[in-house]
Amino acid sequence: MAAAETVALVLDEDSPLPEGAGDVEELARRLRGHIGQLGAVVPPGASALRGAQQLASAGVPDGYMPSRVHLVKLAEATQALVAAVQAHGVVPAKPMRRRRWWKPQLNMLRGSVFAVAFALLALAASVPRA
Repeated sequence: MAAAETVALVLDEDSPLPEGAGDVEELARRLRGHIGQLGAVVPPGASALRGAQQLASAGVPDGYMPSRVHLVKLAEATQALVAAVQAHGVVPAKPMRRRRWWKPQLNMLRGSVFAVAFALLALAASVPRA
């Protein structure tokens, strides 16, 4: 489960503390996403849900220590939600992957337009004039 991996990145003894504010923001964003996904499948009466949602709605505070403390609290709240989901035997549904259509690159489109234009010029030059 991805939530358990993200929690381990924050709470595991062997994991280093995030170095920059960007790393803290990225981990907090991932944990908020896990809280949102787990909140949809956790039983409504779970006590861990409300606290986790309140933590997730709060922004990351400024400063080195306050931001790391907030990150640890988010990870612990996510861990509590994972435990609540597992205790009730609810299996989170996998998000449906939408089919992504192939998106051609801009240079490929330019090359195709050039090739068609060149072919039309060659065809126009080869047609005899009346």
